[in-house]
Amino acid sequence: MALGRLETALGPLVVAPLYLTEPVSAIPQPPFFNTVVLGTTGFAAEQLLALTQEVEREFGRERHAGLVAEAPRTLDVDLLLLGDEQRFAGAPLLPHPRLRLRRFVLAPLCDVAPDWPIPPDGATACALLRQLPASPWVERLADALGATPLPDRCRP
Repeated sequence: MALGRLETALGPLVVAPLYLTEPVSAIPQPPFFNTVVLGTTGFAAEQLLALTQEVEREFGRERHAGLVAEAPRTLDVDLLLLGDEQRFAGAPLLPHPRLRLRRFVLAPLCDVAPDWPIPPDGATACALLRQLPASPWVERLADALGATPLPDRCRP
């Protein structure tokens, strides 16, 4: 499992509930499963990016020049945040450039870090989530398993 591989490299992780999410793509494809994980590491951003891409390869992800960015893939592991680090050039960009626009990232991030200030302005994932339209949709699958619902302050 990819999470186990990341935990082996990084140590204990906090894993958000699993979400079923509508694809953000013009290419027809089925819904995705998404989650967010938090960890503590001494790795530099470049090391974390290399690790995420290695894990993707181990689990069947192929990257080819010319592939459409929104095409279906077996696994996509994004580095969203690294503390309060900000990087505007080179890879990886931090925070992830589309983090604030993606319900499928912000909803699980609210589960594990609802009050974490996101650079550059310190807005929280829950505050950002409340500003997004309801589409594309996300469905928190863990609710059916008895997980605690999102706090009211995190609901859109």
